[in-house]
Amino acid sequence: MNTPLLQVRDLRVEFATRHATLVALDGISFDIQAGEILGVVGESGAGKSLTGSAIIGLLDPPGRIVGGEIRFDGRRIDNLSQDEMRKVRGRHIGAIFQDPLTSLNPLYTVGQQLVETIRTHLPLDAAQARQRAVRLLDETGIPAAAQRIDQYPHQFSGGMRQRVVIALALAAKPRLIVADEPTTALDVSIQAQIISLLKRLCKEHGAAVMLVTHDMGVIAETCDRVAVMYAGRIAEIGPVHDVIHAPAHPYSHGLMGSIPAMGDDRKRLLQIDGVMPRLNAIPSGCAFHPRCPKAFERCRQERPSLVQAGSTRASCWLHASGRETRV
Repeated sequence: MNTPLLQVRDLRVEFATRHATLVALDGISFDIQAGEILGVVGESGAGKSLTGSAIIGLLDPPGRIVGGEIRFDGRRIDNLSQDEMRKVRGRHIGAIFQDPLTSLNPLYTVGQQLVETIRTHLPLDAAQARQRAVRLLDETGIPAAAQRIDQYPHQFSGGMRQRVVIALALAAKPRLIVADEPTTALDVSIQAQIISLLKRLCKEHGAAVMLVTHDMGVIAETCDRVAVMYAGRIAEIGPVHDVIHAPAHPYSHGLMGSIPAMGDDRKRLLQIDGVMPRLNAIPSGCAFHPRCPKAFERCRQERPSLVQAGSTRASCWLHASGRETRV
């Protein structure tokens, strides 16, 4: 196995407040291989977007990395200065955000923004950068790209703006793309187009992707592996087919059971009772135990680590050797 393109080890992110220090990410570890698409899924507040922000160096204060490390292509990047991280972000790691309007400056044309990004990171003159910008817009499915390159973001539809953001993310030929809910604000037909586009472009450009989403349909259609997050930790990680069809963690099982299936005649979908805990009220032991139908005493007292659970790895005492009898 080659060295992973991205290695995250025991990542811990805290937010210092007036009353307490809140732990938002607690011991996150995973790898992404070159050319692989890793999905990150979970309820709102699980820490999905925060993980992506930590990787690309865009944590908002008072959030800060206080433990662990992030390595890109073997080089540690979590301890770089802001100036050093800017050279990595954009050139080596691209980003696609949920709302394209937050990524695009309304005062500049799409072409100006693309050309500036390209010239910042690649040794091209203005004419060469413009040619690359037109080519990227064409690749991402913008019709009449040579003409539309001189239009402003407000002149594009939501789906077209998201295509422009993907073009921006690919502008400097990055090897990793962090895509944070890239299809949430789009209707279903446009979502399918964007996902298909992202898969094709990543295959053609050889980029790896960390895809953050709450949509299991998008995960199933797009990803090679999936990491299920809960309360700032990874509950389960493994091949997407296995996590969807044979989840090993009770939380993963609940998520998958809540998805309606074609031809399913159930009157009610399965649901997970309770809500995600607040950062200032994370339970002891396994954070999921108050909502877990299979919890036993050890779950309430000790926090599990990721262990092998068939073809996936799960943070669950059900898969630990010598576990206690469930109560």
